[in-house]
Amino acid sequence: MKAVFLDFATMGPGLDVGAIRALLPDLEIFDITADDQIAERIQDAEFVLANKMRLADDLLQKSPKLRFIGLTATGTNNVDLRAAKRNGIAVCNIRGYCTESITEHVFACLLNLTRNLEQYSDAVRAGRWQQSDDFCLLIFPIRELSAMTLGIVGYGELGKGVARAAKAFGMEVLISLRPGTDDVDDGRVAFDELLRRCDVISLHCPLTDDTSGLFGEAEFRKMKPDAILINTARGGLIDSAALAAALSTGEIGAAAVDVLAEEPPLDGDPLLDYGGPNLIITPHVAWGSHKARQAAINELAENIAAFIKGKRRNRVV
Repeated sequence: MKAVFLDFATMGPGLDVGAIRALLPDLEIFDITADDQIAERIQDAEFVLANKMRLADDLLQKSPKLRFIGLTATGTNNVDLRAAKRNGIAVCNIRGYCTESITEHVFACLLNLTRNLEQYSDAVRAGRWQQSDDFCLLIFPIRELSAMTLGIVGYGELGKGVARAAKAFGMEVLISLRPGTDDVDDGRVAFDELLRRCDVISLHCPLTDDTSGLFGEAEFRKMKPDAILINTARGGLIDSAALAAALSTGEIGAAAVDVLAEEPPLDGDPLLDYGGPNLIITPHVAWGSHKARQAAINELAENIAAFIKGKRRNRVV
């Protein structure tokens, strides 16, 4: 069974793929595959493994032997699922592999912003504490999480993990209804209500036609002026220009983004040009602990094993 892994380098170093090789002995691993190389590499493959490679309709049609696409991610927007279904190709994602890693990243950013750790560290390095008339230097505000309300948009495995941690910090937690609906559902609140009430909003929903540009000028106007927005989901959920403007004018308090609409941002992004201390940008690493990355490989192996046995596991098609 010919099998290829198209973009293994995106998984980072130090991973054991022995479980996958045991199932697919002829697996060929490519660190990087350029867009114009995909068709050739998957042409005769039965199994295609990938993280972020875009597998469009035309590519799938040119791969008549293809039976299985295995993703090392939860998001599936890089695969034409309709085309896969039409061509009888199984598509599997992975779930729950990086909950702890994402959760820790969310709260690392949140604590940094609420306690102004970077600004305090810079102040000490600049000699301001040494020149202080007092034993401490309380020049930047410090907020306690226990006095804050956290809103979650996207209450799957990751959202639930963040909610558990928030409650451990004593935070009130609100869960958003699906944007665009006001139906009562298990105590969740309408999206607009979440915007108004929350001190922190953390995004964990997929990027779809309904969620693209979910946060823009109108949404920032509804948020509290000291609210914090955290995005570890997909960059396209946020209008970057609108967020940069909201941060610069004080329409919202701060933001932490681990994702941008284009990755890597070869064509730039308005958030990259914003230099205020109330923004943290990280390069899509929230998921990237070694434990989480190895768990992703192990989950992929389990999906492959299930498919070979004729069972369904994490199937989206």
